[in-house]
Amino acid sequence: MTIQITYKNKISKINSQNLVLFIDEKFNISSIKKHILRSDYVLISDLIKSKDLKSKIITFDISSKKKITLVSLKKSASSSDVENLGGIFYDKFKDSKINNFILDSETLNYTQKNFAGYFAHGLKLKSYSFEKYKTKKNNKNISVNIIGKNQPSVKNQIKFKSIENGTFYTRDLVSEPGNILHPDEYAKRLNSLRKYGLKVTVYDDKKLKKLGMNTLLSVGQGSIRGSYLVTMEWNGLKKKSKPLAFVGKGVCFDTGGISLKPAKFMEDMTYDMAGSAVVVGLMKSLALRKAKINAVGVVGLVENMPGGNALRPGDILKSYSGKTVEVLNTDAEGRLVLADALSYTEEKFKPKFIIDLATLTGAIIVSLGSEYAGLFSNDDKLSSQLIKAGENVSEKVWRMPLNKNFDKLINSKNADMQNINYVGGAGSTTAAQFLQRFILNKTPWAHLDIAGMAFSKYGGALNSGGATGYGVRLLNKLIEDYYE
Repeated sequence: MTIQITYKNKISKINSQNLVLFIDEKFNISSIKKHILRSDYVLISDLIKSKDLKSKIITFDISSKKKITLVSLKKSASSSDVENLGGIFYDKFKDSKINNFILDSETLNYTQKNFAGYFAHGLKLKSYSFEKYKTKKNNKNISVNIIGKNQPSVKNQIKFKSIENGTFYTRDLVSEPGNILHPDEYAKRLNSLRKYGLKVTVYDDKKLKKLGMNTLLSVGQGSIRGSYLVTMEWNGLKKKSKPLAFVGKGVCFDTGGISLKPAKFMEDMTYDMAGSAVVVGLMKSLALRKAKINAVGVVGLVENMPGGNALRPGDILKSYSGKTVEVLNTDAEGRLVLADALSYTEEKFKPKFIIDLATLTGAIIVSLGSEYAGLFSNDDKLSSQLIKAGENVSEKVWRMPLNKNFDKLINSKNADMQNINYVGGAGSTTAAQFLQRFILNKTPWAHLDIAGMAFSKYGGALNSGGATGYGVRLLNKLIEDYYE
């Protein structure tokens, strides 16, 4: 399905066949009187008495060819509330025979700027579906013409479109099967982002070995596919200010390696590269909207497979940082990928902060379900900014504890640390404690464990199930509110 959003001048109300009007939460229709024909107003005044006003969206059949839809919106609604209402609007009409709508943005004296833009943004985000491999596709086209003076500026239209584009790109990457989007193919796709103005550098096995990224390489050594570290730089400022850094785990398929996962639900492990996909989608959106910042995205791309050359439990690895790791479980592989990526990012780019994203632990789902991502950080300011940005776009995060007392659970008798806590408990925290050891110069750092957020089997306010793209909008909001 394709949703086309256009912004136009006033269209004659007589010719408006499928008109969408905003009213207040009490369904006071006097505000729309001047926007429709008198005969239509009289009819709606009569029909609304028999309608269920608990619904936020009510449609009136004016004739066999003409409908008027009323959308109830609280004046105190947040931008996120308006986006969610756009998602409800999509669900209501996605299976109808109506293909064209005219949305009059002047029908509500609304205090929230860009409310029509947020409404359309939510509608677009909810409309995503991954049908690439279906022989029969939904070819329905829906056109929404937004009229009236309450339209978003050209700048905001570009912003909305770029975030949608980045979010959809993230969802596309996460939705791809492992036989298609393996590390070799993923690295090729990232090279194509250069056309948007990103500087893309690909480090293959040979270069990574020379750099000493042994923890990252160890994860992929059982696969016939290559392993990669890819950096994507966006320079939106002329001055050479420190960049904002975003690091993502890109395990394209995770069998668990020698510590093999159970067969049931292993097919879901195509989503184990969602952290990297968020970073990629974010960088694409920043480039498309020409964000006034300097930023770098870094992703480690591997495939964790059992095989004759696979990483073994008991192996000891020397990381890029020089610190050594004893591997007790090869299914705790994401932290091995991120360890080298974090140290390299901090040393090479010397960023203002580092935020990493990963589907890192099942324990975070036990803790927070699919409502919050787990936030672990060494910096209170960055944490509060992420929490606030998450609240504003309904991509919520919940701060979890870090404490030196947890370190004893990952200290190793044979190396500097071990990659898993076998004592039990605090699985997500000990994983974050592990990552924190690879932040060497006290750079402000936050780790987002998005294992419960990257994929939804039942859908949400702004996605219809499957890959959610969680994180792209959160990080865009963080940058927009605090760093641009």
